[in-house]
Amino acid sequence: MGTIASFPVFAQFSAPSRLSVLVPESAGHSPGEWFHSHTHLRVLVAADATTSSTAQFNVPATIRSAYSLPSTGGSGAIAIVDSYHYPTALQDFNAFSRQFGLPQETSTNVLASGNKNFQVVYATGVKPLSGGNFISSWNLEEALDIEWAHAIAPNAKIYLVEAASDSLPDLNYAVQVASRLAGVKEVSMSWGGGEMPAEVQWYDTLFTTYGVVYFAAGGDTSAQVEYPSVSPNVISCGGTSLNRNNSGTLLSETGWANTGCGLSMYEPRPIFQNVISSIVGNRRGANDLSFDADPNTGVYVYDSTPLWGESGWWIVGGTSLSSPCLAGVVNLAATAGNGFANNTQAEQSRLYGNLKNANVFRDITTGTDGTRKSAVGWDFITGVGSPIGLSGK
Repeated sequence: MGTIASFPVFAQFSAPSRLSVLVPESAGHSPGEWFHSHTHLRVLVAADATTSSTAQFNVPATIRSAYSLPSTGGSGAIAIVDSYHYPTALQDFNAFSRQFGLPQETSTNVLASGNKNFQVVYATGVKPLSGGNFISSWNLEEALDIEWAHAIAPNAKIYLVEAASDSLPDLNYAVQVASRLAGVKEVSMSWGGGEMPAEVQWYDTLFTTYGVVYFAAGGDTSAQVEYPSVSPNVISCGGTSLNRNNSGTLLSETGWANTGCGLSMYEPRPIFQNVISSIVGNRRGANDLSFDADPNTGVYVYDSTPLWGESGWWIVGGTSLSSPCLAGVVNLAATAGNGFANNTQAEQSRLYGNLKNANVFRDITTGTDGTRKSAVGWDFITGVGSPIGLSGK
């Protein structure tokens, strides 16, 4: 980690290398565990995140270039739902924004409803717990989510809705709170857990608020399906790797090897996936859409709350990155003229209606998680592909 003063505005590239990746405490889980949700965060071990140039690390400018996105735009609000209290959220949001020329929040009261760019909301009305490495790794998740939703859609207000804990009831309650906040058009959830029989009857309806589109990380364990991303009322966000040459030019994008994906155990195939019925059969298939998630081609995040005795700039990835970024892309696209969808199903119909449209999506045809492979058209790892520009979203 390092100081913000020495951090480069534009990433520097050299021959890519594969570095060690840490799985934070908040991302640890047991297969099938559903009551407690976990983050989809992966942390790259870099000697000095402010000066490292040994891998294809990304800043907002290089991500925009990779996906043909504008540097301004967005409207309404994007709500980020995470667990526990992030005590340095406002100062870190502003430090990241200052570094990359993004709008900063001028209010010193992070809870003020009149804030233009960033606001924290305690889901229960009471400040959640903070402190310790487990919660602090949730704080790094929160830093990633708020900073990169803001980087993609700079003119949309960002809400951070803090759930009381990582239990599914607490997170579901926070989702309901987020859905009712003023101006919210997208809700991003970079967490998940195992599927459960009750999801179809009891939980899918949580993601049906009129005028809101829901996004969730597809997961970071290959060939494993997670909830809520597999809900038919949620856009399931898969992961890719961005491959560049020594000068930083994007050469290709491939499916990330650790992306969670597959067929739901309980959800039937939704109408928008009828076009891929020959692949998924009668069940819901995940993922729907993809974005950079490989920590070795990860992004810079600023978090001054100590974790493992470190603070400052981090290089992170995981499908935790995909979800807020794709929420930002859809917000940008709607603002630019596509219009905001009335719900996730309507947005999914738009996405799947552009399947194989090379002007709308980059079709990811290479990469494997060891069980499934990226392929021409829709595939489990990357869905319809990754976004190119704003049309058709």
